[in-house]
Amino acid sequence: MPGPPVLVLNAGSSSLKYQVVDPVTGESRVHGQVDRIEAADFEGVLETVVAELSEAGITAGDLLAVGHRVVHGGPRYTRPTVIDDDVLSGIEQLARLAPLHNPPAAAGIRSARAAYRGLPQVAVFDTAYFTDLPAVAATYAVDRALAEREDIRRYGMHGISHRFVAGEAADHLGRDLGDLDQIVLHLGNGASAAAIRGGKPVDTSMGLTPLEGLVMGTRAGDLDPGVLLHLLRHGGLDVDGLEDLLHHRCGVQGLAGTHDFRDLEAAVDGGDADAQLAYDVFCQRVRKYVGSYLAVLDGADVITFTAGVGEHSARVRADSLRDLDRLGIEIDPERNDQDTDGPRRISTDTSRVSVLVVPTNEELAIARDVAALLG
Repeated sequence: MPGPPVLVLNAGSSSLKYQVVDPVTGESRVHGQVDRIEAADFEGVLETVVAELSEAGITAGDLLAVGHRVVHGGPRYTRPTVIDDDVLSGIEQLARLAPLHNPPAAAGIRSARAAYRGLPQVAVFDTAYFTDLPAVAATYAVDRALAEREDIRRYGMHGISHRFVAGEAADHLGRDLGDLDQIVLHLGNGASAAAIRGGKPVDTSMGLTPLEGLVMGTRAGDLDPGVLLHLLRHGGLDVDGLEDLLHHRCGVQGLAGTHDFRDLEAAVDGGDADAQLAYDVFCQRVRKYVGSYLAVLDGADVITFTAGVGEHSARVRADSLRDLDRLGIEIDPERNDQDTDGPRRISTDTSRVSVLVVPTNEELAIARDVAALLG
């Protein structure tokens, strides 16, 4: 039976995605996105969202709660958490680890608490799924006392998506999640990979912050830290300049002048050499992480693509896994080129490793977490 729906809010650095989701059926009654938001504008945006819900016949009394995606929970927040003043303050303090992501989440929470007084507000953290990473994967080889003092470890992000997609992949294959070794590739403007054994992550590409790992839309991913020291000493950049560079002027954007993969692929087709290099670097990094995680897992049962690029770019999927037949990975070109809804297999029938495309649904995952927490 349908249950009371959850209003899920996903606040980005300058956008807000919202959706009213039934955690039982997955039905979405209202959804939308507002872009180009300044932090001070979230209250006005929430008023618009409340008005839209009201027009759809949804009032506060119809909702179970408001669920918020929060990127970084640090060492303290390792499970869905009912938000009070102390929790909100903690989320704001963790902006030191996610300066572009936690402040808008906190702004969205403050606005939602004002708009829906008395309605439970729940934070669901992207980092929570990776809380129990094996120490060998979570530990950086830096001074131990300094790392402990500053909470430096691999936290990982996109955990809500990785957890949801891993479960959906198991269901699609008709397999028990606990019996599968999986590699999940969340490829979008932000991108990350995760190695998952029996439903539990054993490694992931993002680290202390969302900057590490795969090449992304505007982020470089893995980068020799000596590059940063060089730029500080010789490149005329201070810490703020480095932060702007790393978050906004690297990755595909930095190499090709665009972070929209539709534009990037069109530029590649038009013979743009910079676009071609950016595309090749992106796919090469995905390929390296797949190889790394095949070693970590001692082989995989399934590799799954998800998120905007992973779900919709057949070219990226094909080129990231091209010529890996000796590792048991064979893509079926015809299956890969089909752009259909829902989970689907894109590997050949003879491929030892199943390769899937599984649409992510972070809003449904958050709604389920909220319902489980509140009963």
